[in-house]
Amino acid sequence: MSVLDPVWTALLYLVAAVCFILALKGLSSPRTARRGNAIGAAGALVAVATVFLSARLENMALILAAIGVGAALAVPVARRVQMTQMPQLVALFNGVGGGAAALIAVLELGHSADPWVRLAVVFTMLVGAVSFAGSAVTVAKLQELISTRPLLFPGMPVVMMVALAGALGAGALVVVAGTAGWAAALLLLGLAAGLLLVLPVGGADVPIVISLLNAFTGLAVAASGIVLGNVLLLVAGTLVGASGTILTKVMASAMGRGVAGIMFGAFKGGSTAGSTTASDRPVRSSSAEDIAVELGYAQRVVIVPGYGLAVAQGQHTVAELATALMARGVEVSFAIHPVAGRMPGHMNVLLAEANVPYDALRELEEVNPEFATTDVALVVGANDVVNPAAKSSPGSPIYGMPILEVIQARQVVFLKRSMRPGFAGIENELLHDPKTTLLFGDAKESLSRVLGAVKTL
Repeated sequence: MSVLDPVWTALLYLVAAVCFILALKGLSSPRTARRGNAIGAAGALVAVATVFLSARLENMALILAAIGVGAALAVPVARRVQMTQMPQLVALFNGVGGGAAALIAVLELGHSADPWVRLAVVFTMLVGAVSFAGSAVTVAKLQELISTRPLLFPGMPVVMMVALAGALGAGALVVVAGTAGWAAALLLLGLAAGLLLVLPVGGADVPIVISLLNAFTGLAVAASGIVLGNVLLLVAGTLVGASGTILTKVMASAMGRGVAGIMFGAFKGGSTAGSTTASDRPVRSSSAEDIAVELGYAQRVVIVPGYGLAVAQGQHTVAELATALMARGVEVSFAIHPVAGRMPGHMNVLLAEANVPYDALRELEEVNPEFATTDVALVVGANDVVNPAAKSSPGSPIYGMPILEVIQARQVVFLKRSMRPGFAGIENELLHDPKTTLLFGDAKESLSRVLGAVKTL
């Protein structure tokens, strides 16, 4: 028997919805992200508690057991995951959400003969299945369980269109007849469409696809709110769908590409296909001591962090190096590219962990005009986001992507593990520029050696 009457249930759902909106607002800035996350979690707790207090639930033991198992699996994973693996975790949670929405729709299929409700069921099943299968592929690509390069086979576009057309046809038959057989066909074709949609995506485009699939999951959850007659699911799903769509557009713009080109560019050779071949062209390398002198006697230094810094967990060391340089009177700032790392805000969060002041983090539009008066640009584990091919090579897969114009600095220092290309799989001509110096090795170890040398100046 329910404890709450409908009025209190509606009010508590409204409180939860407001919490979700405030959470999204908070997550828009590193300064307020922690608070926003806490508000969102509080809203989710209110929503779940309201369901338990307002609905007549059967099989309570099974429900509590499922919650317990889910918490036992999710909490340790979320606490132990490294920042470099956060995109995989986001994709995994997103896929699970889409799959759950699809399964709920299947269970609700026989409970209504209303064609509009059945249409919402079909939409939830199809979009949820696409999101689940597509998210599984993104996890496998980012975890390097399969190749990060586009995976294609002859006639793939035709097969993709046939799978999508078949899914739409099966969905129409589910709306008309509501039979389990056509529902199973719809799910299978949706899973196939999800796989075929994401397999051709490669390289630096994968995080953008995660954001797009996140929007898909939001839409599936919103549709499941219609199926279940739950307003909060409708609101929450719409928020996720809208924010995921906006984020996808922002990330695509940061890459200088359209969403359609990202998803289907491999079919005409326009995807960031990726290559692992290391260049054997000569470069100028130096020692940590020489680079320390170059940094220590500069007036202005701009540090450009990238994925290599995250992998090496060198954020605290680079923060200490910045402090040591500022103690010598050097003006130091950090240049943050919108897609540095593997997701928006990756570098902001990483540097915030090391207590780098927010006002030292400069966004692309703000910092680019300053490179011309910068003595040394120190690039730590970044590659694609500073590659001048984005502006000078029309045939390059990253052509048109806004970059950090470190090439304008008087001197450029690259800390790299090897001469392998970046995630986009293309060579960086900046590495061979006469004013560029390289220091090879693990980013954290290289920074430690440079820091030690700076302290002895």
